[in-house]
Amino acid sequence: MKLRNLFIALLTALPFLGFSQYSVNTPPKNWQHLDKVKDGFMGVSADKMYAELLKGKKSQTVIVAVIDGGVDPLHEDLKDVMWHNPGEIPGNGKDDDGNGYVDDVYGWNFIGGKDGKNVHHDQLESTRLVAKYKKQFKNVDPSSLSKKDRKKYDEYKKLEASVVKEREEAASNAAFYGGLLNAVNSIVKATGKEKPTAKDISKLKLEDEGIAYAAQLLGERLSQGQSVDDFKEELQDGLDYFGGQADYYYNTDIDVRSIVGDNYADSYERYYGNNDVRGPDADHGTHVAGTIAAARNNGVGMNGIADNVKIMAVRCVPDGDERDKDVANAIIYAVDNGASVINMSFGKGQAWDKDAVDKAVKYAMKNDVLMVHAAGNSHQDNDVEKNFPNDSFRKKGFLGLGPKMAKNWLEIGALSWKGGEDAAANFSNYGKKGVDVFAPGVDIYATFPDNHYKAISGTSMASPVAAGVAAVIRSYYPELSAVQVKDIIMSSTTMTKNAKVKKPGGNGELVPFSELSVTGGAVNGYEAIKKASTVKPKKKKNKWRKSGTKAGLQRGSTAPVEKNKA
Repeated sequence: MKLRNLFIALLTALPFLGFSQYSVNTPPKNWQHLDKVKDGFMGVSADKMYAELLKGKKSQTVIVAVIDGGVDPLHEDLKDVMWHNPGEIPGNGKDDDGNGYVDDVYGWNFIGGKDGKNVHHDQLESTRLVAKYKKQFKNVDPSSLSKKDRKKYDEYKKLEASVVKEREEAASNAAFYGGLLNAVNSIVKATGKEKPTAKDISKLKLEDEGIAYAAQLLGERLSQGQSVDDFKEELQDGLDYFGGQADYYYNTDIDVRSIVGDNYADSYERYYGNNDVRGPDADHGTHVAGTIAAARNNGVGMNGIADNVKIMAVRCVPDGDERDKDVANAIIYAVDNGASVINMSFGKGQAWDKDAVDKAVKYAMKNDVLMVHAAGNSHQDNDVEKNFPNDSFRKKGFLGLGPKMAKNWLEIGALSWKGGEDAAANFSNYGKKGVDVFAPGVDIYATFPDNHYKAISGTSMASPVAAGVAAVIRSYYPELSAVQVKDIIMSSTTMTKNAKVKKPGGNGELVPFSELSVTGGAVNGYEAIKKASTVKPKKKKNKWRKSGTKAGLQRGSTAPVEKNKA
């Protein structure tokens, strides 16, 4: 699932739900680039990094794959930094470079069909598992099951109860937001004005309790400086969000996979999908791409963190939970076509086929590709709660002697611009073992489709900030390995020693920031580049990747396609 912020921060007037909190207190639009000492904001010191450490230095182009829900490749601030497959002739309907994907000019879409149709909404993984187990355990006497199957059965019943409950709540909330939206429309009509003020609302005599409540909310928002249209849009977001949950997230009876037309039972099928990397909803992925690499200093929009990057768009995340088969193939595609850094701003609480994803991650590790992943927005302890994908391998190899963890993986929590006790974003997941480092992830202003820009929050925004720093290191110090780049980022963090912050999701409880991640610190590009300049490169086996945008013509070793025998 795309890790957005739109449904995280609680509306003060709507205690049971969260949408973007309207606030008059906003940071500079470029705060993620700023420096704590120089500018007063705990950004990654990117501006200082370029001005003092990288000015006049040579760099090479680095490909960063954005595995997400879609990217607008024609955006004014992205069109010049999009990866163009050098071996592909656009629009001729042929697989010119022989990589198995026809007309993959900007990347590939693993959740689309050959006919050009795309998956937009999908179920959550828990819902898909319930549907799967429902068939397996239909008319089965639980007492007759083996110990192994009984464990699955118990898990099924637990998931089923949760899915049923969540769907009922979603339907109820959708009805509430729909009713509230209708009430606001009636209130505006009653004032006789297209853009009424809070004073206009207060003059209305409303006998209906529900409409009076809506009027109170509307009046409060107008007093805070929000417009009627903005508030109505917020309510429509609520209606769409909960309606989507009821219709898709928790609906065990739908099957959207038929749109793709693949053999879903085969987790190692490689070649399916289409070349529509934008898809039906590219908001999230476009924002991520811009955060990493929007053209710098071009007088348009905003600046990305990295200055010599090409964005490869790989679509596999719907509105719902991504599927492990698609995630694995997206990773393999990115590796085979020359990516040096992969950003993954998505996650879920259940896994369908972790082994398939693990093999793809190992493939990326073998080919020296750094993977940067958002920790999640559930303010949970990832050391305790499940969160997929992750850097822990389910299988440890022959006789348990294989790698237990992905050494090329960075797990990123979200940092707030407010600093001090509010430094850790209230929504961010955390973990002394499960989260590596924090990066700016609140009110990040970046690209939105169709030449728009917007500030949104989430670990989805923190991950590309970190990925951007990683790309800068790989660009200016290309001899350093993915593991070295990870180590550099983790060993060059900044944060006040022994600083205490509010625990995410808590009631104001103060905890040491050092307890929220492995490093106990925040990503800092300036310090990372200083560190990188002192690190001795390790010999890399896959020197083909140094060719930057031409890397796609010089592929690494063949991706793993063996079946899962477990």
